[in-house]
Amino acid sequence: MKKLLFLDRDGTLIAEPVDQQIDRLDKFALEPEVIPALRRLRDAGYAFVMVTNQDGLGTPSFREHEFRPLQDLLLHILASQGITFEAVRVCPHTAADRCDCRKPKPGLVLDYLRDPAWDRASSAVIGDRETDLQLAAALGVRGLRYDRQKLGWTEIARLLVDAPRRALVRRETKETKITVAVDLDAPAPVSFQTGLGFFDHMLEQIARNAGISLVITCDGDLHIDEHHTIEDVGLALGTALKQALGDKRGIGRYGFVMPMDEARADVALDLCGRAWLVFEADFPREHVGQLPTEMVSHFFKSLSDTLGATLHMKVTGDNTHHMIEALFKGFGRALRPAVARTAGSEIPSSKGVL
Repeated sequence: MKKLLFLDRDGTLIAEPVDQQIDRLDKFALEPEVIPALRRLRDAGYAFVMVTNQDGLGTPSFREHEFRPLQDLLLHILASQGITFEAVRVCPHTAADRCDCRKPKPGLVLDYLRDPAWDRASSAVIGDRETDLQLAAALGVRGLRYDRQKLGWTEIARLLVDAPRRALVRRETKETKITVAVDLDAPAPVSFQTGLGFFDHMLEQIARNAGISLVITCDGDLHIDEHHTIEDVGLALGTALKQALGDKRGIGRYGFVMPMDEARADVALDLCGRAWLVFEADFPREHVGQLPTEMVSHFFKSLSDTLGATLHMKVTGDNTHHMIEALFKGFGRALRPAVARTAGSEIPSSKGVL
């Protein structure tokens, strides 16, 4: 999925003088901090599209061709810093022309509205005018109003690149109704209500050991048995984790061993996008509380399928409670370094995608 930033030009990339007439090269200047901010956004996987109205500049008789040397200079300077635009869209009309392409109307970017590969949740419109925010609303994306004093380019880059990785998943079938809320960058809140006490306790072990916020509620058909509740929570949790991870840029990707008294769990995790589970366990008991031990592997299989993760799990021990808890704690501990943001912004794969 493509992450796009639709950028205004005048007063956002190019600084407007007090007289708002920048139709001469001797009045050209960039907005402060724009180059390092755009480079950081580029490195975080964003593509740029310039979207601008032309008649906010110069004299009343000003037309876009008079601004061409300034725009060419802007594009040349940014390109010299490795910043390029996927597209440059300029409305050639004035307000009096009543066209369909003048912001806040989305006429200049209708092709993006039809593009199924565009990730609206991660995209944004950035500009210094109310019309830019109105364009964002029309596109169904976030709008950020640039202001040199209140919301400058450094802060905009921080908001977009360091934004909390959150997801909210609702899954409803004839058998279960589930809500999962996850925040990979916060340790709280942590709460579980599935109707299965021991299962709730195990889910808490994942959240506490991974250091993430996780809230799960499930209204399932427990009058039949526990199967649907445990399976569907695994499916919903894997989906939520996958959504929160986004394109996985900058994550650790891998995570690994958890001893608990006489039990030892080995958990190896790879957030590679390929679902696979290897599970080795010989539980002495058939149930712990309301949790059938046969459902432990089924839960992790459901989770790894929707998360798109390779997961190897092996546990030995004498106490079934300890063995199961070691597996859930071990998964949480493996998840912690795997989802952690590193100092870089690369996708940790030689393929360039996970």
